[in-house]
Order: sequence, then structure tokens, then C-alpha cells
Amino acid sequence: MAKEDLECSFCGRKKAETNILIAGLDAHICDNCIEQAHGIVVEESKQESTKELSKELMLKKPKAIKEFLDSYVIGQEYSKKVMSVAVYNHYKRLLQPDNEDDVQIQKSNIILVGETGTGKTLMAQTISKMLNVPLAIVDATVLTEAGYVGEDVESILTRLMQAADYDLEKAQQGIIFIDEIDKIARKSDNPSITRDVSGEGVQQALLKLLEGTTVNVPPKGGRKHPNQKFIEVDTSNILFIAGGAFDGIQRNISKRLNMQAVGYSVAKAEENFDEENLLQYVTPKDLKEFGLIPEIIGRLPVLTYLNPLDAKTLRAILTEPKNALVKQYTKLFAMDDIALKMTDESLDYIVEKALEYDLGARGLRSLCEAILTDAMFHLPDSGETELIVTKEYAADALDKSSIKQLKAAS
Repeated sequence: MAKEDLECSFCGRKKAETNILIAGLDAHICDNCIEQAHGIVVEESKQESTKELSKELMLKKPKAIKEFLDSYVIGQEYSKKVMSVAVYNHYKRLLQPDNEDDVQIQKSNIILVGETGTGKTLMAQTISKMLNVPLAIVDATVLTEAGYVGEDVESILTRLMQAADYDLEKAQQGIIFIDEIDKIARKSDNPSITRDVSGEGVQQALLKLLEGTTVNVPPKGGRKHPNQKFIEVDTSNILFIAGGAFDGIQRNISKRLNMQAVGYSVAKAEENFDEENLLQYVTPKDLKEFGLIPEIIGRLPVLTYLNPLDAKTLRAILTEPKNALVKQYTKLFAMDDIALKMTDESLDYIVEKALEYDLGARGLRSLCEAILTDAMFHLPDSGETELIVTKEYAADALDKSSIKQLKAAS
């Protein structure tokens, strides 16, 4: 083909009609066709990722999600059921086809209310593991209004990008767990001349993220500055789970339950309330009185609670889940060819002490560490092949450790 007769092998445009004509072995392609081909490739890859997401999630019905949670989280039946439905509905929303009707399914962000050590973070981690989506766990206490010492609210999206290895599509279908959400509650309903830089202002900044918007995110975190490159992250399909202990909210709940306490019949009805677990009666109104603004409560529509852990639940946590503490320590010792055996009496003793120190499931780990630290230090090069932990051994180990001071501190 003569030089002046060169044309695009795809669209037939002559060389003079194109900006660039790239030559191959036996063909040519113009810049116009390259742009169109690139657009087709991008669109196909988006559709393919959606198909893969659909194929994976269609198998995860609420019952299957709860069964998976059951193998890692002991107790909390109501919360697991609520979480399973909310997560299932959220990812169904992502898969809804574009149709002509005007029904738009809103996000089902979740707020968990529960005492420390009851499993709020564990639930989020377990659901993320099952769905194979990136999870970012962020602490609300470090967030401040823009311009103050601390982190901007947008920094939580940087954490999610890091968890997704900077895969934008994957990050935009991930989960963000905002821990200690109660620590950014308004300090008072009364206006003040002082700024509440880590309270209501942070709640206001979170609103746009929770509902869904496009945010310019610094890829490596830190404060924004004019010359910095940004990544545009759409939060519309990100599931937000907020958790907090809401220490003291029981007073608000108790006050509300007793608000109409006039007359014998009402007093009699109050006997049905479980005063040991008032969190099960929590309502959005209680969260508002605690200090969360109504707008943020509205964007966290799924409200659930976690029961405090009793002796039976703590005992089960030690041995039953897939990642149970006893299984973890057994595996650690087995790696040094040492067989670990813990008697039922020693496990009951650990549970008894955990209730005494009032640290929830987190306290179980501290107690086990205190009891087994000496053994983990001495046994690996001692030639011993077995360790049997009795109640007496556990009690003696705790007496020698500093953990007994926890009770005094609490």
C-alpha cells in the first residue's frame, strides 16, 4: 500500500483524516478506534467484576451468613440475625439491575451498641472474611474537624484503599467499621463558645460518606494540599458499620422505660424488664439523647445490640469457635511439639476471673497469657512434651502475675 493510501483497518479512515495512525504487521489502527476499544475493554471489565460479585454473593443468603458467623461468634443470636439480613440486603442493592422503575434501594448501614469485649469488631471482621471484601477498621476518636490536629474524616477511605491494595473497584464495594462511634457524641445540647472539634463536627463530616458521595482521597493519607494527587472514591456502595460501648446510655434507657411509672399496674409491668441487660431496649431516641445527631442516626438505620457476656458464653468462647483461645494456644505449643491440655476446672476458673475483672471476651485472652507466659518461656527448650494446666496451676500463675491488679484498677 502506498504511503498516501494508508488507512485504518478498522474504520477505513484515511491517514489524513486521523491524528495518529499506528502501524502493525499487516494492519493499521487510528487514535479514534483506540479510544473506542479502550472504552469497550473498561466497560467489559466492569461488567465482569459485577458478574463475579453476583456469582459469589448469590450463594450467601442470610441463613448462610449467620451460620458462618456462628462458627466464629458465640451467642449474640439476635445481632447475628440482624447483621446477616442487613449485609445481604446491602449487597443485593449493589446487584440490582438498571430498570425503568423508580425504586431505589437505600443503604443499610449498621450501628452496633454493646459493652467492651462483646464482639462488635469480631462480627465485622468475620463478615468481611466470608464475603472476601476489603475491611477497614478505623477509630473515631482520632478524627477531628478539618484544620485541627488529628485526622480528616476522608482518611478512613484511605484505610479502605490500603486494605484493597489500591484496587478502586474493590474498595468501593468494601466495608468500613467505625469503632468508638460513641466517643464523637455531642458533649452537651447547650451551645458553647468553644469548638467541639472531635464531636458534632466530625458527625456532620461523616454524613456525606455514610449516605454516598464522591470524595477526593489522598492516596497515602495525611492532610490535603492543593498540589496533591487525589483518588476519587464513590462511597455509595460501601457498607458502614459503626460500633460503640455507649457507656452510660443505660441511664437514658432506664429513664425512658420508667417515664410513665404511675400507678400499680405500670409498676407491675416493669418487672418484665431485664435490668441486667438494658441495652436490649435501646432505641434511636436513646442514641440521640446520648449525643448522636439525628442526621447520623438516620444514616445508620439498622440498630442492634450485643448482650453482655455471661459465664456460659465466656466458657464457650474459650473452646468452641474456630479461632477459640484454647485452640490457638494448643496450636502454638504444638509447633514446639508440646501437647497442651487444660482441665475443665482450669477453664471454669478462667471464666470466673474474667467475670470478676469485667473485661468481656478480651479479658479471657489477658488471663490466658498471664497463666501460660512462664510455660511458653521455659518449655520450648526444656525437652518437655506435655503441659497440663489444672485449676491450681492457673491460680498459682495468676498470683505471680500482675493481672490481679486489674480488679483493683477496675
